[in-house]
Amino acid sequence: MIFTVAIPSPLRRGFDYLPAANSHQGERQIPVGTRVKVPFGKRTLVGIVIGCAENSSQPMHKLKAISEVIDQEPLVDEQLLQLYLWAADYYQHPVGDTLLSTLPALLRKGAPVPDHVCEHWQLSNLGLGLSETSLQRAKKQQQLVHLLREHHSLSSEELIEKGFSRVNIRALESRGLISKLFLPKALFSADKLLAEPGLSLRAEQQQALANIHLEGFQSYLLFGDTGTGKTEVYLQAIAEILKAGKQALVLVPEINLTPQTLTRFQRRFNCPVAPIHSGLSDRERLQSWADARSGIARIIIGTRSAIFTPLANPGIIILDEEHDPSFKQQDGFRYSARDVAVMRANREQIPVILGSATPSLETQLNSERGRYTSIELRDRGHHHPHPQWQLIDLKGTDLKAGFSAPLLKAMTAELGNGNQVLVFLNRRGYAPLLLCHDCGWQAECLHCSTKMTTHLRQNKLICHQCEQQQPLPSLCSQCHSANIHFVGQGTERSEEILEQLFPGTRIIRLDRDSTRNKNAMANAIEEIHRNKPCILVGTQMIAKGHHFPGVTLAALLEVDSGLFSTDFRAMERMAQMITQVAGRAGRGDQPGKVIIQSHYVDHPLLRELVKGDYRNFSKMLLADRRHQGLPPYSHMAIVRAEASNPKLAESYLNRARALLEKALPPSPDARYLGPLPATLERRKGFHRFVLSMFASNRRQLGDALTLMCQQLEADKDSRNLRWAVDIDPQESS
Repeated sequence: MIFTVAIPSPLRRGFDYLPAANSHQGERQIPVGTRVKVPFGKRTLVGIVIGCAENSSQPMHKLKAISEVIDQEPLVDEQLLQLYLWAADYYQHPVGDTLLSTLPALLRKGAPVPDHVCEHWQLSNLGLGLSETSLQRAKKQQQLVHLLREHHSLSSEELIEKGFSRVNIRALESRGLISKLFLPKALFSADKLLAEPGLSLRAEQQQALANIHLEGFQSYLLFGDTGTGKTEVYLQAIAEILKAGKQALVLVPEINLTPQTLTRFQRRFNCPVAPIHSGLSDRERLQSWADARSGIARIIIGTRSAIFTPLANPGIIILDEEHDPSFKQQDGFRYSARDVAVMRANREQIPVILGSATPSLETQLNSERGRYTSIELRDRGHHHPHPQWQLIDLKGTDLKAGFSAPLLKAMTAELGNGNQVLVFLNRRGYAPLLLCHDCGWQAECLHCSTKMTTHLRQNKLICHQCEQQQPLPSLCSQCHSANIHFVGQGTERSEEILEQLFPGTRIIRLDRDSTRNKNAMANAIEEIHRNKPCILVGTQMIAKGHHFPGVTLAALLEVDSGLFSTDFRAMERMAQMITQVAGRAGRGDQPGKVIIQSHYVDHPLLRELVKGDYRNFSKMLLADRRHQGLPPYSHMAIVRAEASNPKLAESYLNRARALLEKALPPSPDARYLGPLPATLERRKGFHRFVLSMFASNRRQLGDALTLMCQQLEADKDSRNLRWAVDIDPQESS
């Protein structure tokens, strides 16, 4: 037999190999989905068998033999393997890189799949002999010893859930006070499903749950305003899935949302819940993956990559905040977790729920066309009315460090009433521009066509594109003047300004810089939930899925850039962000208020949005997209190329366009744009160009791109630049 193996390679095909030279006859049958080690050039790589045949297109004497068969059984089943192959084909990505990139890192290196046992800890003989007053200088270790004395043994996960860290555990192990043992993982008992009862559903929620059929495939759009109780519908649907002995896969857009979602599910259900996201260690991620594959984990919660997790008995897939751009991978294997989820649910014949208060236009159109079943939630309950909106016209207004007088007055009133205020500014750092007032010099990145952002607390200039850093200068690098100024403001500067404007009020900043340290986000959320008066200032991470019952005022400082961007998706993104931020206000017992500062308060789309009905707003956007022939009324792809020589990248894309036009000639149903310089023309020292195409027929577009990729791979310039295809792109340059 000849085995076709997918290996991590930029080539869009598998490679043929002979059975291992020393294998016996019975070992020559290697099932598809099995990992093997194979020679590739001068290296030995881990690959996955994706097919077998009696013949090869290559001469037999040129074929090498498989070095080693790693797995005793397929790592993934046939159905999931076919999903991988479909995704590689649809997204025009090398098949080996597609398969291997979706696996945990340790499996890519050839590590074995973990056994179905769990790490437990118990007191050693030395630990059992400790007195009650021992370890008084290490209170946390003392508490852990007392806990293990009450229980014969506890797993690492149970100890962490009870507030102990791995540092505490290792400290006791190093002192010989506790010992490790491995016990079989507890099986889920359906008769003890709920750790706490579900909430009482309102009539609208009950109807929504009744409309979700849990047998067979169907895509559902759960279109619910913020605060209408979408999560409770998820939880009660999952409860029915678990009763049937099946598993649930839940995707959230951000890593920061995973811990709070995980905690909520663990409080509700008496079953193993496995997290899968990039914040885990390699060993932790592999263990969660293995628990999902074996069926031990009944609920899997993760970010976009979790969509490729194998499940022993899949029952339902749920995407919360389905509109979020982070569900689309923006580099490497550029897949959409939302679209892959729908395809996987179809193949598994299980339901998929796409939940959002601001659905993407693609999902909304699929709903209107009957491809998805739309279920709406509008009622926030008697005690949670929709927030009131207010537009503040900035034209001719005196601002105090970016804050208008009416906004400051409203903030003062809310804080005086014991409430919390949220200030949204989607720009981290202190100031986006450092400018010399004498000669006009601006601090620019040496590697990217963008300005360096000032991070004052770090005393650095940082490029937010390539992360290049340099010390904050005290003098202009051109004229050596000391008259340099910070222009504009980010969240760090807003925090400083608010501390001056509201002395004595706690200011909590939430952005990527302030939450870098482990547990920083969790600690901030815990402080916010104490409901003491404070001001939260942050970027988009404060707008996604958080429940802040103490927030009664949400203020948005800068939204105008979304009204006039060259990206046709900018208006949709702006509206989703505004609506999501607004949804953080008034979720407790007090009514909410939303204030938006803008120079364009008369803009028709902004006026429509502040009526508080995203449905009508999105219909206006859909009508505009239809008129222009833009997605979702057409299918879009982008070919990107970048090189140190801009002419090389541009000429390469010119050849790509010629190949595409030959396969799919320009017409009213097939349009081409470019190649053009990307909006950020230079990044990390490379000049970037884009070629965009729009087609009415998705299959014809895919076939043309396949032919283009086959010929571009053989192009002599392919080794001198980087190029990639982006199907259904979320960024237009």
